[in-house]
Amino acid sequence: MHDHLVFLARFLRRPWRVGSIAPSSKALAALMTEDMGLEGARTVVELGPGTGVFTRAICERVAADALFMAVEIDPHLAALLRPRFPRVRIVNDSAEHLDRHLAESGRTEADAILSGLPWASFPGGLQRTLLTAAGGALRPGGLFATFAYPHASWLPPGRGFRALLQESFAAVETTRVVWANLPPAFVYRCRR
Repeated sequence: MHDHLVFLARFLRRPWRVGSIAPSSKALAALMTEDMGLEGARTVVELGPGTGVFTRAICERVAADALFMAVEIDPHLAALLRPRFPRVRIVNDSAEHLDRHLAESGRTEADAILSGLPWASFPGGLQRTLLTAAGGALRPGGLFATFAYPHASWLPPGRGFRALLQESFAAVETTRVVWANLPPAFVYRCRR
């Protein structure tokens, strides 16, 4: 319940940064991490971990000796995550600087990037900037996953985001809808 209240408070303060009134469900986290090759990945990045629902699911799959970096722009949420996930490198910054943070960790690319960013609330220019940063940080053949809400995917920003994904990645797939999420959501799984 504490995480729901924290999430709601952050949403009320900056709705365009948070994008939802509640954290994602465990069911959506399971779908986000499915088929991402996390067990064999050497470098995994999470963008916009929020209160850590996806972070926990990633930790359950990623090898103990892999680099797992989570980039969170909200300083309050980044501070909340650090004691919860001591093995994760929590970075309090914008995802657009991902290449710099990978270099500081001795890496040039990631095997997988999972994003909880509220893409539909971002203007098109910011969507492009962040996707360019994510795509540029992925190794060839690497995987990128993010989620969207079916009710918003048909609106102009949702259609524009899907077109941007198709422009940015070699392959874009959509999964089934997770009805147990608030609101229901599906995953875009993309390959560089």
